[in-house]
Amino acid sequence: MTTSLVDADTLLAIDIGAVNTRALLFDVVDGQYHFIAAGNAPTTADAPYKDISEGVRLAVERLQEITGRIFIGGDDHLVIPSKADGTGVDVLVNMISAGPAINMVVVGLLTDVSLESAQRLASSTYSRLAECIGLNDRRKSETQIDAIIRAQPDVIILAGGTENGATRSVSKLLEIVGLACYLIPQERRPTVLYAGNQALADKVKASLEGIAPVQFAPNIRPSIEVEDLSPAQQTLGEIIEQVRDRQVGGARAMGSLSGRKVLSTAQAFGRFVRFLSRNVNDASKGVLGIDLGGTSTVVAAAFGGRLNLSVYRVGVGEGMTGLLAEGGLEEITQWLPMHVPDGMVCDYLEHKALFPASLPVTGEENAIEQAAARQIIRFAVKNVVTPRSFGASMSGSGLAGTGLNVPFEPILAAGSILTHAPTPGQSLMMLLDGLQPIGVTTLLLDQNGLISAFGAVSDINSLLPVQVFFGSGAVLNLGTVISPVSEARYGTPILRVRLVREDNSETRLEVKQGAFHVLPLPRGQSAQLFLEPLNRTSLGLNRPGKGVKVVGGALGAVIDARGRPISLPSDAPRRREMIKKWLFALGG
Repeated sequence: MTTSLVDADTLLAIDIGAVNTRALLFDVVDGQYHFIAAGNAPTTADAPYKDISEGVRLAVERLQEITGRIFIGGDDHLVIPSKADGTGVDVLVNMISAGPAINMVVVGLLTDVSLESAQRLASSTYSRLAECIGLNDRRKSETQIDAIIRAQPDVIILAGGTENGATRSVSKLLEIVGLACYLIPQERRPTVLYAGNQALADKVKASLEGIAPVQFAPNIRPSIEVEDLSPAQQTLGEIIEQVRDRQVGGARAMGSLSGRKVLSTAQAFGRFVRFLSRNVNDASKGVLGIDLGGTSTVVAAAFGGRLNLSVYRVGVGEGMTGLLAEGGLEEITQWLPMHVPDGMVCDYLEHKALFPASLPVTGEENAIEQAAARQIIRFAVKNVVTPRSFGASMSGSGLAGTGLNVPFEPILAAGSILTHAPTPGQSLMMLLDGLQPIGVTTLLLDQNGLISAFGAVSDINSLLPVQVFFGSGAVLNLGTVISPVSEARYGTPILRVRLVREDNSETRLEVKQGAFHVLPLPRGQSAQLFLEPLNRTSLGLNRPGKGVKVVGGALGAVIDARGRPISLPSDAPRRREMIKKWLFALGG
């Protein structure tokens, strides 16, 4: 049934990940979009296939087996648009995170201004920052040129100068970039993205014309106080799509088949987070999304439509060993609920990096993976979701300097380590320990891996993501979490809680600093939550004491008064018993 609001009845989203390729089917049932089914297959970007098309075909064939519908025609090609007999689909969208990291070189002026912004722009993609050159770089020009050549960049981001500001210093950097590109063999020359002072755009074009491909975007730092990455992110995404076409076999064919750009999974994920922050969110809070992949972790934080997107090049697969380089082994083992020898932890992390599709088979291996996931989340959100990330719009939150620093509603989480955890309680525990949220928030688990697909389709069909996300139950509500922020001593009362359910039954509780409680609230049932902070405790609420409407999730409502940041006991046996106690409270 097609209406003026529905552009196509049947939509297929292909998500080509580093480990798995997924084919997601959406269709209209009783006048409303629903998620129908998913077909999974191993990604075939690497040897022996070196072509993502085979993995896509296998995933779609699996989808055919599950649904009993036909999507691939007699010529072994996807049928688009659908036929009168129901064969095929009407719309195809593609997302990809598979493939080698994009080598990036960033060039800017001041370290804490344009260069910092250029680094954040680079980090919003599946890239590896291979070299960074700024005005304060003390290396000689020839050494800087050699460094760029050695980096073998796919893309060079050149930024600097506020609008109508510095020109001479940017011109000097332009000479270095131009000469480096000239000395790189022509077939390997990078694309240069210029996102600096627009007064120099013509000069940049004249200097690089005939030497290297160059594209332009609005200044990412139009003034000292203002950073605007969004237009440059869109242009950078187009550049990376061209790089992926060269790097990954079958990528160009997938784009031609759909007639649309192949989005990066991170970009699609961020689109939906930004959409929620613009349309359905409490204006005083942001929306946070985190996706733990096999080789990288995507963090998308949006406040009032302003998106801060970051790709952290460590995941729960190939990127696992990078976690040891980021922090010490003890930062992982501190989250283990049982004693596991350090050697066993290192061996498992290395095994997981070599065989990312492998699954834990013992309780110890499961605990190691989950402990590593906590640290990955912690590192991924570091310096991403702070008031500075969103400028003056975050002033007055009253919670700066603690935990995430910024209140979010909701928090979206995706990734197989979370969705395949033995219990919802373990999923929630990983998120609470890694994110350490503040205030009152709802944690939603993308158990079917749909959020990136919502973002990919949102610009062509805004109705589908809204109906599936809010109306079909495809996303699991783990529960409402109340996280007070207090400097009170351990054991001091910091919060009085009264939960009034629909049947007028009540639960009253006085919460002490360091406590962890679960309030029973059946899934889907709404209730009024009255919170009275004590001893200068903050919840980030505009009107403390006024009832807050909450909806029960898989784990009801949770009060996490363990403090921000969470301080674990140094005594190992006591620490493990405490972690076990927290897990037991959430169902083991």
